[in-house]
Amino acid sequence: MTELRCRKTDTSEGATEEDGGQIEPEVQTTDAKEPVNTEEDEGSVSISGDGGDKPQKDEGQVKEKDAQHKEEASKRPESAVKRSKSSSASVFLQRLVRVFFGFLAAVACGILYAAYLSAYHDRKFWFSTRQELEREITFQGGSGVYYYYYKHMLTVPSFERGFYELTIDNRTVSGQTINAVERLSLYPELITSYIYRVTDSQDFVEPIYFYIGAVFGLQAVYVTALFVCSWVMSGTWVAGMLAVAWYVINRPDTTKVDFAIPLRDNWALPYFSCQVAALTGFLSNNISSATEMFCYLTMSATTFTFLLVWEHSHYVLFIQALCLFLLDSFDLVPPRKMADIQKVYLSSLFPVYLCQFQNPALLSSPLLGLLIGSVLARYFQQKMKKGPLVARVMKLFLHFHLVFTTAITFSYLVKKLIPVSESDFILKFLEVKFGLNTTTDFITNFLLCQESFQTPSQDLFLRLTQASVLPFYLLVLTVCLLSTLQTIYRRLSGQPMKTNIRLEDGRIGEQPEVIYHVFHTLLFGGLTLLFDGMKYLWTPYVCMFTAFGVCSPDLWMTVFKWLKLKSIHPVVLSLILSTAVPTIIGFSLWREYCPRVLAELSDVPEFYNPDTVELINWIKSQAPVAAVFAGSPQLLGTVKLCSGSAVTSLPLYSDINLLRRTEDTYQVYAMRSAEDIYKILTSQKTNYVIIEDSICNELSLNKGCRIKDLLDISNGHVIHDKGEIYSFSKHGRFCHEIKMNYSPYTNYFTRVFWNRSYHVYKVNTVISFQY
Repeated sequence: MTELRCRKTDTSEGATEEDGGQIEPEVQTTDAKEPVNTEEDEGSVSISGDGGDKPQKDEGQVKEKDAQHKEEASKRPESAVKRSKSSSASVFLQRLVRVFFGFLAAVACGILYAAYLSAYHDRKFWFSTRQELEREITFQGGSGVYYYYYKHMLTVPSFERGFYELTIDNRTVSGQTINAVERLSLYPELITSYIYRVTDSQDFVEPIYFYIGAVFGLQAVYVTALFVCSWVMSGTWVAGMLAVAWYVINRPDTTKVDFAIPLRDNWALPYFSCQVAALTGFLSNNISSATEMFCYLTMSATTFTFLLVWEHSHYVLFIQALCLFLLDSFDLVPPRKMADIQKVYLSSLFPVYLCQFQNPALLSSPLLGLLIGSVLARYFQQKMKKGPLVARVMKLFLHFHLVFTTAITFSYLVKKLIPVSESDFILKFLEVKFGLNTTTDFITNFLLCQESFQTPSQDLFLRLTQASVLPFYLLVLTVCLLSTLQTIYRRLSGQPMKTNIRLEDGRIGEQPEVIYHVFHTLLFGGLTLLFDGMKYLWTPYVCMFTAFGVCSPDLWMTVFKWLKLKSIHPVVLSLILSTAVPTIIGFSLWREYCPRVLAELSDVPEFYNPDTVELINWIKSQAPVAAVFAGSPQLLGTVKLCSGSAVTSLPLYSDINLLRRTEDTYQVYAMRSAEDIYKILTSQKTNYVIIEDSICNELSLNKGCRIKDLLDISNGHVIHDKGEIYSFSKHGRFCHEIKMNYSPYTNYFTRVFWNRSYHVYKVNTVISFQY
């Protein structure tokens, strides 16, 4: 009896070990039957021991059978371990090879794109054959003023000395001492100049090539992050290659780097792309703790850098935080991860607040208000995610009300305690933008006329449709959105969210990273419909999101689940389509757009502006070093870059004070008297004023957005009434009248230089009246 009981114990242990080693089904079936036989044997022995009539089993047979069973039990785990080790090793090797080639493809795409940008830029501007002055003029749109500070940091004796001079800069804007680091967000130039100095790069590369090389390198990081993001979501790096292909094809709508290299967007958005890629991996359920920690650290570093290098970054992160807030409210992401993400935001905001010299805009930012509101609401509503459907919906509305009320109240109190100069202006601008109010204010109407703040034209959607990205985007977005809505309904109904989703489940909307990108693309897409400039944030993620969708078997499986496909196995068909569809798209894009992209390197027209070169040469040779120039902000940025002279304003549209000075400078194109213009210019300590024929004689179909029209409306010189235009000015347009060279204009101004595009007038210090 004792021997049989021991045999039963050994058999049970053998079965347990075999189940843990995942042995074949036939072995498991045999093990399942053995305990029954053991019980029968045990029962027969006990009965015979009590003197029963049933025959007793032969003791030799029992020992022999027991020995055989022990021998089999000892052999089975050993073979199972060997098979599991070999299978796990092969799986690990396959995964390692796939990851290696994926990262190789991602890095290759980034490097090739950076090389293409460099070749295109050199061909467009004939950059390598130009002189230094002509190269600097190619920084268009007034963005060259940023490069001026980079040059300045390379000429100072030490980095510390240069940084101090920029914090008390009185040689840029006439009559003002500004903190240029804070006002213009110059950390990209500071970091780049520091690296250039400490690496002794002056022995290998010119400063201007190092500067634009840094920007092009960041663009390589940009597309690499998009590649990785699409790859992480779809599980195949084919999606990353398709995302990069769509990004390059739609380059006019995905980046500004083609025509204005030093813009803050070009420095900041690559970091935002890395942050989104890290956030995508962090939200994923199927990652290890080490990978999650890596994503968390990457997200922290890129969030801090993104906030540091762009003054508008906290608005972008507010939209992102709003997406994550929706995920948390609908209980679509673990509370632990949401708390970690909020820590990332807070731990980045306050160091940036200090680095930006206690910037009050960060304290009153909607991002900080939303974070504080979310934390307080979570504390007061700890049971919000419990209860039946109706109760949870009512709690959810209360949660939204509590969060947004707290956020608005916090921002209002901060603005009252620490006045933010542009806060009231932003509200006024939005009122006019959405048709809630009208105004004759020049600055508001001037900003509304900027292309970035206007609604996008149909050409944007036509270009995206021709590149095939928009139709597939709408398909992918529709499937993911409907699946997300199903998931939200399940969560509100009390069903737990599945963490280990199989392909057969067909629930792409239960992946937190997918839900985040659905909210992300919807919010940024809605803003793009209002402001054309938002397309540079939305379109890259349209390319990435669409590439993920067409390459994801989960998306096709979700569709087949809805259709209840039975004629063909849905799993097999989804795997086939997730490979065939991107292959067909990639081949068609390569066939149609590859020749066009390559042709851009040979058919680019030459960019050259001899009139501006002549003007800058005259300023550098004839004008005094301490002279102050007035003109349009774009031209003054070039003047500051190439000559170093002080100017009356800068091309910075986020600073209300500089915009007011810009309005005063633009009065030379209004219907004002010579005396009025003279008083305005002398109040800004102007020595020379530059009048541009392109503004004075501007011909445009959109006449309401010409500078002279905006000035006439602002000054009350022109009134529109029932389709009629009435003029009330007794003076002619200054930019026309001054060219006549008659009194009183010659009393106040003396022309010292002119060519086909520019007329430069000296503001007389001594007025001689001649009639």
